[in-house]
Amino acid sequence: MSEQRPPEEQGEGLRAAAARKGSFLGTLRAVAWSFLGIRKGRGYEQDVSQLNPVHVIVAGVIGAVIFVLVLVVLVKWIVGSGVAT
Repeated sequence: MSEQRPPEEQGEGLRAAAARKGSFLGTLRAVAWSFLGIRKGRGYEQDVSQLNPVHVIVAGVIGAVIFVLVLVVLVKWIVGSGVAT
């Protein structure tokens, strides 16, 4: 069974993770791969050790907004190009 760490130690781990110097561009690339659902195990392990969690959250929100906007534009384009009955 895994041991629970005290909240003080958990906070230190989060602070250390947030202090990582991973590039935002690398984070965007990792988030794009996750949106597609394809990633090799080696790349995943590298991402986990290098990415800044704050960057991941921001990149995820940006990716989700872009995804929704693309869907809205696609639906408007399809509905707008329909044949009049």
